[in-house]
Amino acid sequence: MKIQERTGAGNNRSSAPVQPTTGERLPSPPRERKPALAALAVLLILVGALGATMLVLRAGDRIEVVKVTADIQAGQSVGKKVESVLVAEDSGVNYVRWDQLEALKNLKAKSTIYGGTLVIGEMFARKANLEPGKAVVGLSLKEGQYPQTIEQGDLVAAYQVGNSGSSSSNDDTDTGSSGSAGTGGTPIVSDARVTFVPDDSGDATISSTNKRITVTVDESDAAALARAAAANQVALVLVPGN
Repeated sequence: MKIQERTGAGNNRSSAPVQPTTGERLPSPPRERKPALAALAVLLILVGALGATMLVLRAGDRIEVVKVTADIQAGQSVGKKVESVLVAEDSGVNYVRWDQLEALKNLKAKSTIYGGTLVIGEMFARKANLEPGKAVVGLSLKEGQYPQTIEQGDLVAAYQVGNSGSSSSNDDTDTGSSGSAGTGGTPIVSDARVTFVPDDSGDATISSTNKRITVTVDESDAAALARAAAANQVALVLVPGN
């Protein structure tokens, strides 16, 4: 009886399925080589590197141009109100290069140019177009008839000065109650714009004391100012708004 039980038990153990051990792995299929994909990857890397190189080279292609540092009124030259800046070169924009500054100083602004503007060639011309209703008057002033700090672009008031006897014959001017606009306190022009002031080192002076100054005024004020200037009875005063 015991022998049969042992035999039966042994038969049961032998009939159980054999399980694989935990450490064993199934064999993997061989990897397929794809040379076309590898070549494409290499090509993309090369294209990316070339593009990055072109961007770097393009960013370094800069030119030195003129920038306005303060407002320039119509009819004025740039004077000293400029500085140089570097910008990316663009064939579609007519920048004025820094090495062209001396030639630019001989030109006049066609219209008001505000500080911070990059200068392009179309902003200037040899002779600025005068705005409608405006006139240009030239003055010959002695020392004391203009502020020593006067410069191009300043806003000034023009007063008639001199004794009442010398101006009594000019009854058609704005002379005030005492026969002189200077004594009456009323300016001939209250908002004249200085468009030209000669350099002291140049030859734009008439004598050792007279200086030629050009102003732009309203057309209605031009005649009175010209008459006072011809009689050497004009004095300029800086006013707020410069």
